[in-house]
Amino acid sequence: MRTYQFVIFFAIVFAIYSFANIYIYFKGYGAIQTFQKNKILYFSVFLLLSSFFIAGKILESRHSTVFSDVLNIFGGFWLAFMLYGFLFLFLSDIISLLLRLAGILNGSNIMTFKKWAYTGTLAISFLLIAGGFVNALMPRVTEYDIAIDKEAGEVKELRIAAVSDIHLGSIIRKRSLKKLSEILKKTEPDVVFLLGDIVDGEIGPVLRGDLLKYFTCPHCREGMYAITGNHEFIGGAERTIPYIESKGIRVLKDEVVTLDGGIQIAGRLDRDSKRYYGKDRMPLTGLLEDLDRSRPVILLDHQPYHLDETVNSGVDLQLSGHTHNGQMWPLNFITSKLYEVSYGHRKKGNTHFIVSSGFGLWGPRVRIGSRSEVLLIKVRFGNPASSGTE
Repeated sequence: MRTYQFVIFFAIVFAIYSFANIYIYFKGYGAIQTFQKNKILYFSVFLLLSSFFIAGKILESRHSTVFSDVLNIFGGFWLAFMLYGFLFLFLSDIISLLLRLAGILNGSNIMTFKKWAYTGTLAISFLLIAGGFVNALMPRVTEYDIAIDKEAGEVKELRIAAVSDIHLGSIIRKRSLKKLSEILKKTEPDVVFLLGDIVDGEIGPVLRGDLLKYFTCPHCREGMYAITGNHEFIGGAERTIPYIESKGIRVLKDEVVTLDGGIQIAGRLDRDSKRYYGKDRMPLTGLLEDLDRSRPVILLDHQPYHLDETVNSGVDLQLSGHTHNGQMWPLNFITSKLYEVSYGHRKKGNTHFIVSSGFGLWGPRVRIGSRSEVLLIKVRFGNPASSGTE
């Protein structure tokens, strides 16, 4: 990423982060008398908690340790509290204004309202985050059954396991990969596609524990293939991609491979490769130029943008991730506006699109209103009928 772009991006993110924390800080200070009587202690504790995430990321980029992992874990939970603390406190301000206009709140009871609004925010946020943490630990297998009206030789059905957004690093570690490998062992796919953001960013926490050594798929007769996501470039693709490939996973960098039956798999570099890596990805028309359109064409593209281009290029199935399906409510409403397909299955023209909510997560290990998942896609060939999704 160019220096000025990074400075602008960091300035915007830091401004939002600071504003949310300052807002929550003063709402707590104004509502709880104990905080007012111990303002130095309150300020110190709040500053410490709000600094965990930033400090963890800085330390991780310089030298990954268990300490930086701990900071990232607690900092992630603070991010979740920032989201829900800000939303519920802002909602309480709106309610307070309406009650004042109605004459229900006045100088005699406003402090009581502020106290209960703040303690209620803490309680609700804690319950949501705790429930979201438990939810994030229980990935599911989401099955899709689709048909492509093209012949694939002797292959009548291909069982695809698609896994997006693992985000290996300080938070997602070997226990999660062992669970993922166990899921793949039980589902017995023919091929595995990793749809980008395998690594969270900095490669240090991954290398420290050699995390990908815990990822296996013993029954994948067609092998394991991956594409880059935007996070592969954040920590340096020149280190991340060779590490992934050293574990027997073929990373498709604007490349096409052909499986049994002439099934063609095209893998694109992530669209952010230019911003982070200074390398434009190949136009889709160029990538697919020499393909045999009489045989199935499956496209792996991390970010589900420009779907019409995919349809017009004669792709039969596109698999994507990136959106996390919002990860935490109500962010799923934002992703549904940003992407034509932000989650699930849709058929557009003759092209099937499937977007995963991802196996891992970014920031807080919390999922509210979404589920961690592994996709099991059963693709039937030579059958004009197609079925939908769950």
